[in-house]
Amino acid sequence: MKTHRSVYTHAQLARLFNPKSVAIYGASPNPASLGARTIANMAKYQGKIIRVNPRYEKIGDEPCYPSVSDAPEKPDCAVFCMPRDGIEAALLDCAKAGVGGAVVFASGYHETGVPEHSAEQERITAIARDTGVRVVGPNTLGFVNFTSTAMISFASGEMDIKPPRGPAVGVVSQSGALGFALGQSERRGVNLSHVLSFGNGSDVHIADEIAFLAGDPDCAAIACLFEGMPQPAQLLEAGELAWKAGKAVVICKLGQGKDAATAAMSHTGSLAGSTEAYMALFERAGFIVVPEIERLVETAAFFAKVGRPKSRGVAAIGASGGALIAATDAAEAHGVPMPQPPDDMKARLRPFVPEFGALRNPCDLTAMMVRDLSIAGKSVDAMLTGDTYGAIVAPQSSLNKSTILRVEGMAEVGKRLGKPVCLSYSGGWIGGPSVLEAEMNPHVQTFQSVASCFAALAAWHKRDDRIRAEEKSGSRKLTRLSPASANDTAAKLIAASNNKALTEREAKAVLAAYGVPVVQEQLVQSAADAASAAQKVGLPVALKVESPDIPHKTEAGVIRLNLKTADEVKAAYDAVKSNAAKAAPKAKINGVLVQPMVPAGAEIMVGARIDPLFGPLIVVGLGGIFVELLKDTVLELAPVTQHEAKAMLGKLKGRKLLEGFRGSEPVNLDVLADVIVRLSEFAADQQTNVAELDVNPLICVGRRVIAVDALIVRAVA
Repeated sequence: MKTHRSVYTHAQLARLFNPKSVAIYGASPNPASLGARTIANMAKYQGKIIRVNPRYEKIGDEPCYPSVSDAPEKPDCAVFCMPRDGIEAALLDCAKAGVGGAVVFASGYHETGVPEHSAEQERITAIARDTGVRVVGPNTLGFVNFTSTAMISFASGEMDIKPPRGPAVGVVSQSGALGFALGQSERRGVNLSHVLSFGNGSDVHIADEIAFLAGDPDCAAIACLFEGMPQPAQLLEAGELAWKAGKAVVICKLGQGKDAATAAMSHTGSLAGSTEAYMALFERAGFIVVPEIERLVETAAFFAKVGRPKSRGVAAIGASGGALIAATDAAEAHGVPMPQPPDDMKARLRPFVPEFGALRNPCDLTAMMVRDLSIAGKSVDAMLTGDTYGAIVAPQSSLNKSTILRVEGMAEVGKRLGKPVCLSYSGGWIGGPSVLEAEMNPHVQTFQSVASCFAALAAWHKRDDRIRAEEKSGSRKLTRLSPASANDTAAKLIAASNNKALTEREAKAVLAAYGVPVVQEQLVQSAADAASAAQKVGLPVALKVESPDIPHKTEAGVIRLNLKTADEVKAAYDAVKSNAAKAAPKAKINGVLVQPMVPAGAEIMVGARIDPLFGPLIVVGLGGIFVELLKDTVLELAPVTQHEAKAMLGKLKGRKLLEGFRGSEPVNLDVLADVIVRLSEFAADQQTNVAELDVNPLICVGRRVIAVDALIVRAVA
């Protein structure tokens, strides 16, 4: 895993992103120039603009200076609206003058793939690192600070740059164009604090911008549009800052195609792609993942407005039976509880629900809700009062001017009780009556679909579960289970092997050093010795060819199981030796392993891979011969805690096999989680020595969990 610098703090980026003064390099009287367009976009800017261009003494009525060093005051931020060939000199000029940060619009750097241009970007990075001038770009559209009304960009953003009037969302986007598009959500009432992009990210990158927003008092929640990054571990650091600040980070990852590792020797290598690794990293960081761009800002706006849940139950209320059925479906799909109202609540609701309505959850008020505009607020009050419901969903099936008044009544209840009142606009009329008013109201949460509404509520509950767990036991703690000597012992055993892929015996000896239970065996060189060994270890037995050149023994046909007699053992010995010669004629054959048969049980695969970006990854899934066919696996960053290991098992589609399927003895999940933790500690300890690990299968019955096969692939020197 690549070493990474610490993320920049809010204080280190404050002059760049919250500037009180801005210098425009390349200022020009030509309205089509980048400099003129940038100044035009800053028409509402509350700070000082300093024009810099050696070609002019004045632009209009404003003075213009040859360089920032000649200006009467030193700006916080410099914007380079100039060609690539002048950027380095201008950046050095800014460093000499004590400028806090710079924005580089120019393109034609690393994104071209031309080595000379990439070298220019490397020099920009070096200047930033050496001088402390924080750089956004190159190849960036810039950023927007709504609080200070600074639009540091040449783009035509079509945004109304004004300070937020309620809890605000800070947007971070790897794509400048999409980031500015998300910024246009202010047109439908979303309060925004910043829209930040970073272009090629020569210095300031996405984790830095998340960290900046985590410390910014004007940002209440963070929306992040993400593609990828060279040092993803920085996201963990940024996520920790946001978590401690109590700010939700909602993230949407673009490019989620299945890009599993290529040329992997283990099952794990083919199952653990970077998309899965990113999702594990987001989970570890406490991020909330949304699947589509369209859900990103509305989910972040929800988290900007809400506190913690006061109750887990969610109510639904409205005038459309169909919309309420859709709400019930969405609640079930996302695991959001919708308990029925108690008798005292029904008594409070009864005056507002006609006989042909539904005095239940969801509560159908029918057209009575339209005839009497006060009913909406009174009904919401009746359902949110008490401990049954912590939030209410009111699907808006059609909009008119009276909708605004109904929303106001519901919002007043939400404000008084401190519980979310969620409106879903099913018709898609985002410019209709009440949409703008509801979005701008800090006590109403709006969504463009009932599905995204309940997804946000589910994420709200999940986030609170994590907060509660940390309040109960403290922050995430790693308690090591493996012996203190395991690291050194295993490293010596790995170094002693002459094989790229350790033999099964070698691999199991390494894992045994970590306290992983492994099946015992004897290595034999003849059919007669195999029969004798079988008597010693106890029939029935399994036979396996031992060869560092045949990592996948099942596929090569060099395993025989459940051999009950000496004659069966001898015949099996000859068969596996013959198959080995056919499968890999040049393979080195050390002999044949004779192992006692482990009684049948649930088969689990645990593997690890050392990823060049993410470091050690641990994978748990259903084992045996179907591991790659079923691909029922869960991935986490290693090492994991006991709690995380059990959570991985709980996410498996085939988890019922561990619970005692069709009369079989249930697997003790604490014991199995213990083994997973130890294997994750092995992966973390040996990440410079190994590339891949497979333990397939672990055979599990009750408290007995035993590894019957293992593969360790050494790291390439």
